[in-house]
Amino acid sequence: MLNFCTLFDSVYLSKGLALYDSLKKHCESFHLYIFAFDAKSHQILKSLALESATIISLEEFEDEQLLRVKPTRSRSEYCWTCTSSTILYVINNYNVDHCTYLDSDLYFFSSPQVLIDEMGKDESILISPHRYTKQYDKSKILGIYCVQFVTFKKDANGLEVLNWWRNACLDWCFARSENGKFGDQKYLDDWTVRFKGVHVLQHTGGGVAPWNMQQYSFCLNKDKVIGTVLATQKQFDVIFFHFHVLTFVNPNYFSPNKYYRRDDSVVKFIFKPYIEKIKSLRIEYPQLKETEKYLHGWKLVKHFVRVFINQGLNEIRFVQLTNKANPSND
Repeated sequence: MLNFCTLFDSVYLSKGLALYDSLKKHCESFHLYIFAFDAKSHQILKSLALESATIISLEEFEDEQLLRVKPTRSRSEYCWTCTSSTILYVINNYNVDHCTYLDSDLYFFSSPQVLIDEMGKDESILISPHRYTKQYDKSKILGIYCVQFVTFKKDANGLEVLNWWRNACLDWCFARSENGKFGDQKYLDDWTVRFKGVHVLQHTGGGVAPWNMQQYSFCLNKDKVIGTVLATQKQFDVIFFHFHVLTFVNPNYFSPNKYYRRDDSVVKFIFKPYIEKIKSLRIEYPQLKETEKYLHGWKLVKHFVRVFINQGLNEIRFVQLTNKANPSND
């Protein structure tokens, strides 16, 4: 049994359900603990009665220490503050021997079992590197590792690191670079030397993302998405993609990301299936339409200006592709 946890509010509900569906498709046995960060998401998720998920409300989850710092953090900063606490909550309150935190905008194209197995028996914590493309490298500011897929075993080493991280985030977790810190993420930079039992993920397919996808090309082989490292021609199974900065501009137009260069293969084999999944979820669960936020007025104008500056014709090709492949049903 693979044990996962994630957190999101109603704005991310369709992405969170897409994450759940991708796990259901690719995992033989898993359970996802979902921390619902507002009343609307909690209400809808409970009503869906997801077979392999447990829905946890803020009222159940928040303790005195979290509530004390909550007024001092923005919405995003508080979510970051809570990441380590959600993992600890699952380990302390449910019969699990490990728990992996997942960002809610991940989507699995293959089973994550291979990533967990990579840790082996002797290591207790798994962290994944950003693997930045050179032109997008923000490791000095945002960190070497990405808090997107982080595993902790329920053993002495795992609990030591997890409790240390929670306490550090309670003390300081803000959306700014300060004294070698940024949010909850820069804390991971020295874990391999600070603590025992920390494993850095080696599988290239664990953590494909907008900031590193320029290093790869993609194809489909027997229903599996395969990546090829352009520099070495080495192939790998894409395990998950991190759909960071994917924007719902309106119900029928999705902007894949605002700033990162991409090619047709990533659009066809990664973004297109994800968008098809989101649209199918909207049909299956009409209540999702109540929760999604779209761009209006100057926000919409600014978005298209930024997209044109950063993407140019790439974005136009993407719009044409999605409109032809996905005629509007909403």
